[in-house]
Amino acid sequence: MESSCISYKNTGYFSPTVINYLEDAPNLKSFYSYRPTLEGFAEQFNHKRVIADRALLATVLTEQYTSIHESETFSLKSVHDNIKLLKSHNTFTVTTGHQLNIFAGPLYFIYKIVTAIKLSRQLKEAFPDKNFVPVYWMASEDHDFAEINYTNIGGKKVHWWYEASGATGRINPDTMRQALNQYKGVLGMEAHGPELAQLVETAYTKFHKLADATRYLVNALFGQYGLVIIDADDTRLKKHFAPIMEQDIIGQNSFKNISETNKLLAAIDVHIQVNPREINFFYLKDNLRERLVFEDNTYSVLNTEITFTEAELKAEIAEHPERFSPNVVMRPLYQECILPNIAYVGGGAEVVYWLELKSNFDHYKVDFPILILRNSGLIIPKEYTPKIARMGLTAADFFKPADEVKKNWVKANTNNNLSLQNEWAQLEALFENIKQQAAKIDPTLAPSAAAVQARLKHALDNLEKKLVRAEKRNYSTRLEQIDHIKADLFPKDSLQERTENFGLFYVKWGQSFIDELIRHFQPLAFEFTVLAE
Repeated sequence: MESSCISYKNTGYFSPTVINYLEDAPNLKSFYSYRPTLEGFAEQFNHKRVIADRALLATVLTEQYTSIHESETFSLKSVHDNIKLLKSHNTFTVTTGHQLNIFAGPLYFIYKIVTAIKLSRQLKEAFPDKNFVPVYWMASEDHDFAEINYTNIGGKKVHWWYEASGATGRINPDTMRQALNQYKGVLGMEAHGPELAQLVETAYTKFHKLADATRYLVNALFGQYGLVIIDADDTRLKKHFAPIMEQDIIGQNSFKNISETNKLLAAIDVHIQVNPREINFFYLKDNLRERLVFEDNTYSVLNTEITFTEAELKAEIAEHPERFSPNVVMRPLYQECILPNIAYVGGGAEVVYWLELKSNFDHYKVDFPILILRNSGLIIPKEYTPKIARMGLTAADFFKPADEVKKNWVKANTNNNLSLQNEWAQLEALFENIKQQAAKIDPTLAPSAAAVQARLKHALDNLEKKLVRAEKRNYSTRLEQIDHIKADLFPKDSLQERTENFGLFYVKWGQSFIDELIRHFQPLAFEFTVLAE
């Protein structure tokens, strides 16, 4: 593949806050720690304090991988080597996280992990005395099944129809057969289709928990690059976090800290992504994940009969820490407590919501990681590359709305003058004379002349639009091509990566698809990557 880049600002698909963060806007500096640059990492290493239990982490990870056995398809050597490295004081993690989307969800699921892998390599080159391990944090405790039970591939929506409850990571995927067959049917039998079909077949039929199935599939794709996959739904890891759990539930510290930060962010026009609750933990059991609330001096689990006094709550946390699940605002703190982490790789909305959290990290004296906007990409199939070139367009043009692309193309290619700007300039000069003449006769007539001028400007603008529309009809075939390319590259006027699954790209290129992404993505360049076959 060949690559080119577009600034995130010029794509029009990223929020002002994300752009301001990338451009080092002064009003955001107090909401994060160090800049996402090699200089920022160097500064961070001078102050980094790891509170993770490295030995415990390595033990838990090793056990979690026992469900996966090495095969001809993949080796676990790179993974286990990296798990061993985590015991060393000079090893750090670069983490990304995501829900357990079936079949790896939309492309940005893949892009997040690739960014973490590539950044780990670049940091090793820049800081050879240290080790860097890319980590995928499975959101196995998430309960929003409706967000993960489908994927879009080749214009088809593959849906897992199932009434789920509790943590998604604990769901048995044994009811996925219909979705599995649909997905494999789209892959087909050409090129690498059978290879990927076998991977998903094994993932979703040989494991009894969705978390284990996801680990298998993601490891098959990324294990050879040393990616370590963690399921934090573990009693021992939760026990390490238990003191903060207790403090936060009883003191409601995260609610106070983040609410105050959100006021400051709102004052500088940052759109708030998440709002904290008084208690930011769920109560978790099989088939149950419900909010914990404090009412009438009692801690209660919503939609159940479960209640605790403060003393009983403390005992429950001490004896069963696995039953307490952090929500979206506390999960990052949990992550940073159990991993020797230095960077978090996330999408635009994630970067913004992390900005809400630093004051809470400061409260608990936990280091805040460097925030890295994941790489974004647009893959242009080879049949479109010559078409785009023949029309004198570039990939960057297609980030604009389709009507704007077509309008600009018509104006650039027509032999007729479709602009009435020169004519309007002449009329505008004429009206200045008319207004002056009218004012000499009666000063009250000047507004009337201005109103006539405004009506005429409106009429000329409408006429210009009609000229463009008429000329568009003369180029209908080319403009239909633009519509078709735009709709295919930007499904539903959204970025390709937010909709399309990786499957058909893997069918074409196999594992070299991942290799190409790693080769072209540049995590610290902060540019949108366009990949053409």
